[in-house]
Amino acid sequence: MRKDAPIGVLDSGVGGLSVLKCLHQLLPHEDFIYVGDTARTPYGTRPEQEIRGFVAEIIDWLAAQGVKEVVIACNTLTMLGVESLKGEHKFPVVGMSKGEQLLLAASKKKKIGVFATPFTISTEAHKKAILAVDPGAEVYPMGCAKFVPLIEGEQFASAELPKAIAEYAAPLKAAGVDALILSCTHYPFIREQIAAEFGPAVTIIDPAEATSQLAIAALQEAGLAKTEGRGRVTVCGTADIDRVRRLAARMLPVAECEFKEINLQEK
Repeated sequence: MRKDAPIGVLDSGVGGLSVLKCLHQLLPHEDFIYVGDTARTPYGTRPEQEIRGFVAEIIDWLAAQGVKEVVIACNTLTMLGVESLKGEHKFPVVGMSKGEQLLLAASKKKKIGVFATPFTISTEAHKKAILAVDPGAEVYPMGCAKFVPLIEGEQFASAELPKAIAEYAAPLKAAGVDALILSCTHYPFIREQIAAEFGPAVTIIDPAEATSQLAIAALQEAGLAKTEGRGRVTVCGTADIDRVRRLAARMLPVAECEFKEINLQEK
């Protein structure tokens, strides 16, 4: 693998663009190829083996583009096990950070909220990670099933979005949480609205930065970090690339990005 090879970033839809934003800011020299499987999103309601098959297709497609690393920019997919998703590929594959250290540092009361998809919440992975570091912490998980369809549907000005945020926030506010992690990569698209609902006493954590640091460490360990030049960003979707471009504008300097609609069967 070459240092000048691109880094692959993948998600079932547009959520992973929030991670790509952070990666691009921290690694301005690197080239990126993002793949959002917008033809088949959302993955959350599909059988696990079907999801694994979809991810394998994306990683194989990225491998055919010559990537030197893959970042799985999706908490739900990370819960399936990064090593099992990597398959026989030799490049590093990095999943989403659970952000437990950031949360515990931010929470004075050790009352921590987790916003995630229902599947991610069902694994209790974030709760276990937090309690492994501090058994005295109190963790309040909340599965937010309504968020992803609203974000993918660009319903940012709809009446449904603030209602959904208020619905999911209410039990956590009642519990007195003072730190909240957005454990779905879609949720940073509505970070400002979530922060407004909770108020300034609650610190909102986006695990994208911690994830990006994991990706940087893996590159450095493999001796693959690029340190010169200005990187290029290619954003790919398997359908509806105009919508992907509009949503990307909320996260990226789209004038510097190339957008492509791709067929995963065409390597």
